[in-house]
Amino acid sequence: MIQRTVSIDNELGLHARAAAKFVKLASHFESDIKLCRLGNNESIDGKIILGILLMAAAKGTRFQITFDGHDEELAAKEIVELIRNRFGEEQ
Repeated sequence: MIQRTVSIDNELGLHARAAAKFVKLASHFESDIKLCRLGNNESIDGKIILGILLMAAAKGTRFQITFDGHDEELAAKEIVELIRNRFGEEQ
């Protein structure tokens, strides 16, 4: 199991288009991917868009993401990179 803490830094936060990119990428991996807003004990499945959208993550929201499975290292690398690159929406 791998855990990474990330911050949503793009201006629009984790809105529909960004959430769709997250779910599309997460779905490529067999590992379980769970998101948990820091300071909250509730985690959501990173492969289900509705759960991500319901988190209403604005700019600055911090998450702990847990990756668990045989391809967890690659999943962690690629998903953290997607978030750090602001979902490809900003330069």
